[in-house]
Formats: sequence, C-alpha cells, structure tokens
Amino acid sequence: MKYIKTLILLFIAASASAQTIIKPDANIKQMVDEVSSKNIEATIRKLVTFKSRHTLSDTSSKTTGSGAARNWIKGEMEKYAKESNGRMTVQFDTFTQPKGTRIDKPVKLKNVLAILKGTDPTDTRVYLVSGHYDSRINDVMDANGTEPGANDDASGTALSMELARVMAKRSFPATIIFATVVGEEQGLYGSTNVAKRAKAEKWNIDAMLNNDIVGNTHGMETDLKDNRSVRVFSDGVATDATDKQVAALKSLGGENDSPSRELARYAKETGERYVDQLDVKLIYRRDRYLRGGDHLPFLEQGFTAVRFTEMNEDFNRQHQNIRTENGVDYGDLPDFVDFNYVQKVARMNLSVLANLASAPGRPQNVGIVTSDLTNKTKLTWEVPAIGKKPAGYYVLMRETTSPYWEKKFYVTDTTTTLAYSKDNYFFAVQSVDADGHESLPVFPKPVR
Repeated sequence: MKYIKTLILLFIAASASAQTIIKPDANIKQMVDEVSSKNIEATIRKLVTFKSRHTLSDTSSKTTGSGAARNWIKGEMEKYAKESNGRMTVQFDTFTQPKGTRIDKPVKLKNVLAILKGTDPTDTRVYLVSGHYDSRINDVMDANGTEPGANDDASGTALSMELARVMAKRSFPATIIFATVVGEEQGLYGSTNVAKRAKAEKWNIDAMLNNDIVGNTHGMETDLKDNRSVRVFSDGVATDATDKQVAALKSLGGENDSPSRELARYAKETGERYVDQLDVKLIYRRDRYLRGGDHLPFLEQGFTAVRFTEMNEDFNRQHQNIRTENGVDYGDLPDFVDFNYVQKVARMNLSVLANLASAPGRPQNVGIVTSDLTNKTKLTWEVPAIGKKPAGYYVLMRETTSPYWEKKFYVTDTTTTLAYSKDNYFFAVQSVDADGHESLPVFPKPVR
C-alpha cells in the first residue's frame, strides 16, 4: 500500500461510488525523468551514419547498410539487457520476404526484439512498443543512395531503444517488448511478420504502441512550431470485427469505442498526467490519408494498437533525396529533428507502458443490464482472468458527444448502479490496483 497516498477519493453526494483523481506514481515518474534527449540524439545521429538503412541495402558491411544498422541496434539492446538481472533477452526476428511490388527478389530480413519478461508467472499479457529502422528517399527501390531517415523513423527507433535502456533496470508483472522493425517503407513487412508470429504463437498482446515520425515540430507550410502536441491515430470499429459485431456496435452507438480507441484515450489521460507541456491529440482515423504504419498489421491480427506521430509533418524531409531546390532544403537529416520533443513523446510512451504492465488485467465480461426500463445504469463484470487481483475498479462515464472519459467512479464490487441513464451516457470499466495502476477500459455489452 506504499502508493495508496496517490489515490484521492472525492465522494459524490447521494452516491455510494466515488469519483477519483489519480496522482503520478513516484517510481514511474522517476523512470519518465530518466528518459534522456541526449541519448535519443546520439542514437539518431548514429543511425544516420550507416548511410542507408533501406530494406534492400547492404547486409555484409560492418559500417553501412541495414545489416550494420540492425547489428548495432541489437548490440545496444544487449548492453541494456545486462542491467535487467536476466529478465531482458534480445533476439533477431528473422524471416524471408518473397519478391513483391517493392521487393525485387526474395530477401532475408531481421527485426530486433528486446523482451523484458514479466515477473508474474500468472500474467501472460504482453505490451509492445515499436519504431522502424529502415529508411528511403524519392525512389523507393533505391537501396544505395544516402538515406539518413533521421525522423522517419530513426526517431521512433531511438524512442524504443531509450525506453528499453530505462525500463530494463526495473521489473513489471507483465512482459514488455521493445521492437525495432524493418521493411516498413517497402510494405510493413517487418511488423507484419511480428504480428503474424504473435498470433501464431498466441502472444497475449494487450496493447501495441507504434511510433513513426515523432521528431519534427515545425510546420512545412507555415512558421508554426508546435513542440507540445502529438497525434495518436486509432480505429473506431475494430479492423477484424465481424458484420455481426459491427451491427451490434451501431445499435449501441459504440463505433467510437473500439479497444484501440480506448487505448488512445488511455494514452492521452496517462501521458498528460506524467509529462508536462504535452497535448495528446486523438485522431479518429486508423492512419493519415494515403499512408500506413506498423500498427496496421497488429490491428489486422485482432490486437489493440495505435500510432503516434508528430502534429505537423514536414514533407520536404520525408522520402526525399538530400538537395536544395529554389532555396528549399530537402532531406531527412538529424539537424532538423527536435530531440527534446522526441524525449517528450518517449516519456509519454513510457508512462503508458509502465502503468499498463503494472496494472491488473482488464475486467472480464463487462455488461450493461438492459432488462428493465429505468433511468439508472447497472453494470456488471467479472474479475480479470489473469494477473493480480484488483484492489477495485473504475467505472468511467462520458457524454455521448465527448471524446474523453469525464468521470471515474471507484468501486470494489463487480457490480454497481449509477444514478445516470444508460441511454444518455457511455460507460466503461477498468481494473485498478492499490497503487493506482489502471488497466485498459472495457466497453460494456448489453446483458439481461
């Protein structure tokens, strides 16, 4: 109970429940503060020195190409693993990608996975954070040009590596995987392999955080500089939802409450709790127009996943040959990355991962009782199937037009009745431990 002081209960008049305000966990705040912009900068600049990290670039050289880059990443992750007392292991996730539209011949590719094993043998949950280490320029098939990829996506790669460095020294009940994947620019090949492997091997991935292009703070068309906003993209209806499930969601108005959208809301609430001067912007799309990212293969396999991206992209620095035309500089160079901003996004990711990996599992079979015509709302659920027993639960509530959960009611039973109409509000339930670590919210299904 050493963090019980972090829970301040504000009792609502005429209600048996309590609305709760949560303060940051001191241990997680310390980890957040350890995330270093200098380390992130050093990693990004080192990745740029490999000249090209194109998926089809050289793999035999020790100094240039994707082979040298992935070997260096793995070596750095192994250094971090030495601080884990054996809990973290590092591996290549190796596969052969067949010839395709952007692959001119079969090629052996390698992702790097640093796996921090959870300490609770009953807790099978896995949390995964990822960036892609491959890069490209104008010609997506040019494997031999100078392709620095400082922001796209050495920024996401450096973020994943920095979190591995900080978190390897700690332990969590659930498992965390720090991934750097290949083949994103050619067709999301690296992440697709990890997602399919996770499905085949029955990894219980509770949440996947994709970080891609998280280092620019200067708007291309204007002089706007925004170093506090980060977008989180999430799908509203689960990508793998069946027609029957979609029809049920429509009947409930639940198109805005997929597991991934709950993860996006969780990232906003938790990230802004731990990171000063940060605005997490909920974007109600799977991804940007005409673009895609490494969270998509995980969505397709039925996992909960979101994408983090800077607020204002500079397209003169994405997929561009290094050059100057008409006084305009092009090219994805490290001098145009805001390392303090990457640090801020990394800290937000860490706060989400640490809280989720420390929390109880999601409540099971969450239902909203519809058998009676009443202006009250009765919710029921079951204790999590895995992990530690919760100290209690938060029942979340918001207006149907609100993008965010507006109230949190703390209860210790697995059923509660609120003096608010189920017809007028949306609800969800999440587990919480005595230290205030919350699971992802679960949107209820009608029950009689």
